[in-house]
Amino acid sequence: MFHKQIGGLVSTISNSYREQSHTILLDAKDLPNRDTIIEVIHQLRELLFPGYFGKQNLVNDTIEYHIANLLLSIHEKLHEQITRVLRHQALENNDVVLDADAKADAIIDAFLSKIPELRCILATDVQAAFTGDPSAETTSEVIFSFPGIFAVSIYRLAHELYKLSVPLIPRIMTEYAHSETGIDIHAGATIGNHFFIDHGTGVVIGETTTIGNGVKIYQGVTLGALSTRGGQSLRGVKRHPTIEDEVTVYSGASILGGETVIGEGVVIGSNAFITVSVPSGTKVSVRSPELVFKGRRPQELQQEFVADWII
Repeated sequence: MFHKQIGGLVSTISNSYREQSHTILLDAKDLPNRDTIIEVIHQLRELLFPGYFGKQNLVNDTIEYHIANLLLSIHEKLHEQITRVLRHQALENNDVVLDADAKADAIIDAFLSKIPELRCILATDVQAAFTGDPSAETTSEVIFSFPGIFAVSIYRLAHELYKLSVPLIPRIMTEYAHSETGIDIHAGATIGNHFFIDHGTGVVIGETTTIGNGVKIYQGVTLGALSTRGGQSLRGVKRHPTIEDEVTVYSGASILGGETVIGEGVVIGSNAFITVSVPSGTKVSVRSPELVFKGRRPQELQQEFVADWII
């Protein structure tokens, strides 16, 4: 029965392709391979935190050999993926890429040269997480298990590719971290050193956000745009806030708008909704709502508990 219907179904589906042409990709160059990019992410993490991920039990006598092998593998994989996205972008823009291979090589050389600098910055992030979280027993625990460090390390890698104008791949990287941790950091955001995201789930940091040094934020924080109704006309416009040095933002707070500046040393309390600038040294909090208890009041419950415990 189905074989009799298939001709009409094929025709209907192909017609829908023509009607919604922006949702199909035909006669195009190869797109990047997401699985390969995730492999590169994990190899890059081996470079950033040697001995923690991938090959363990490293020794000084062989560390340089290990680094060289990683770099060769990363270069090979990245070259193919960056070449693909350059050619795909050119096709979408009706443009021509002149020597995509050479351009990809130049991008990768510039990117990999940043690894020592990124390691230094991430070391400050690890220290900030360890110092700022009394539940952390060692920095190894922070590196191994903290979702904030996972997301921030991938963001810092993606940010370097973003600055090199690599299309698509930085977004794939940060969205992978987002899917793994619930932390959504756009690769275009600018973030200083000693950055700590505690717990992390539900954190959103928009593309044009600027964050200074020594900033600490908690779960559920949004550093977002005041409005995105302008759509693509807002591309390149500063629409996310600026957070200056040594700011703490507690859980559930939303700070919105490109003209919003949170001054140095500010503390933003939980669930605050901020769309105006806050001067340095200020503490912002939301007045606690009135709690309504039906039945016994908390004091009565507490007294009953204490009496039972004494008996």
